[in-house]
Amino acid sequence: MSSKRENYDSPSKVDENPKKKKSKSANGKKLSSMSLELNTHYGMTIKDQLRDALINKKCYGLVTDSTSNDSGRPVAEANIHTQSENIDAAAVHTDPFTCCVLPNFIQDERFLEGLKDELLALDFHDKSNDLYKFQQSGALQNTSSHHISGLRKFLYEDFRGWLRDVTGIEFNDTVDMTCSKYNYTDILLCHDDELEGRRVAFILYLVPPWTREDGGLLDLFKTDEHFRPTRVSKSLLPKWNTFVFFEVTPKSFHQVSEILNQDKLRLSVSGWFHGSSVPRPETYIEPAGTLSGHLQLQEGLFVKWMNPCYIDPDSHSQISSTFNEESQIQLPTFFNEDVSEDLAKALRSPEVRWTRRGPPDRRSYEVARTDSYPLILKECLDVVQSELMFLLLSRLTGLKLHEDVEDSSSDEEDTEEARLDQNGRKPEGGNPRCRVEVRRWSHGSYTLIHDTDTVGSEFSLDCNLFLGCGEWNSECGGFTSYIAKGEDEELLSVEPQNNTLALVYKDTDTLSFTKHLNHRFTKLSTDGEENAFFTISLVFYE
Repeated sequence: MSSKRENYDSPSKVDENPKKKKSKSANGKKLSSMSLELNTHYGMTIKDQLRDALINKKCYGLVTDSTSNDSGRPVAEANIHTQSENIDAAAVHTDPFTCCVLPNFIQDERFLEGLKDELLALDFHDKSNDLYKFQQSGALQNTSSHHISGLRKFLYEDFRGWLRDVTGIEFNDTVDMTCSKYNYTDILLCHDDELEGRRVAFILYLVPPWTREDGGLLDLFKTDEHFRPTRVSKSLLPKWNTFVFFEVTPKSFHQVSEILNQDKLRLSVSGWFHGSSVPRPETYIEPAGTLSGHLQLQEGLFVKWMNPCYIDPDSHSQISSTFNEESQIQLPTFFNEDVSEDLAKALRSPEVRWTRRGPPDRRSYEVARTDSYPLILKECLDVVQSELMFLLLSRLTGLKLHEDVEDSSSDEEDTEEARLDQNGRKPEGGNPRCRVEVRRWSHGSYTLIHDTDTVGSEFSLDCNLFLGCGEWNSECGGFTSYIAKGEDEELLSVEPQNNTLALVYKDTDTLSFTKHLNHRFTKLSTDGEENAFFTISLVFYE
């Protein structure tokens, strides 16, 4: 996995045309581009609409539905609506960004069936990281099968010329296309496709009869003034022999929604037409959350909440030794069971109001509104942010989160060396503080890695207390994965375990994400009436 965010959905590309070969069909007849000619239904009307609607460089490819062409007639007046209103008509959607849908793209149905058979015979590889889960073929520019070669020639010779004519974009000879298979619970989360040289993205659908209840929609997102996605404003249904394309811009955020049907395969050919790169706006960096020092708390209240075994000094040495060796540890039954159960019950109460936190290219989960905290949650937050908790975590980890705790290692030099990041930096220390958030995780929740995650980062201690979790199945997602920046290998993975505190020490180059909670989670038994679990999520800094 690359830490470069835009690389996640870049399977492969070749910067030159493949060698031209004579293409033959299965019965020995030559396949010419004429058998794949563009459906004549589109003609000049769609060309005129696209000239007006697709490119507006001053606003990164966006136009409004009120934009008019030279005749004064609104652009794509009859065709900017949903496909269901005119299922066989080509459509130019201009909101939230310009996207063209061409149904009945290839006229030769026998060719399409042969293409599908060749694609399904390819070797596919599982692709899974924070952003996606699906199966993908190798680069189709390297495939010599008759129908695949015919499609490639059509798209990157004949159709590319047509697209250049209607968009005004000068494309180069790069061929960049693959085949994707999406099965039950597969998904491609919110992203904008931006990568050096990509100018227009495309998808050709080869799917069975499809409904919205099956999932797998192409969701298009609105964006705010910082070019951040906000919400889905249009969803396009995949349909057999439908071709969709759009310009890659800072506003072209989209996703493939989760496949919800266990019996249907979403098969597609997708890729990009490449050209000269265009200027992009500066990346928006989110402001850091508020940090606070420890709170004062009566010792009796602390004892009421805490499992006595973690207060017992005899346990501290062993826990600290394990943590210093592995930089992580999980502490089961962290709170006394009675208060843990009462807290989980309170979090499920209608009294607590939740707000969805985004933006969707970074995260999607719910946070509890502070004005709706029940008394037991307020008490819990006082405990986890108390000076006594800072002191306890210092003793359990050896980190300098409290002035009364010395380094727990007998070899201070080894401990300090272990805490250096990839660039030889070490924590400054001297100002212990923390940040806390109460989160609700349900079907569709996730967090993603972003290019700016390490900007201004510090050494930190991740603390996640899981509540309301039933018996866990990793196939549901929901686990938190830690990786090193620029590395593919996972460092460790933490699964939700009820009333367990997970401690992970992160240097400045450690990234983490929570895997998308998929549809299987809706069938997983929890200890409550709804399929959701909760975390008290804290980050401590020395």
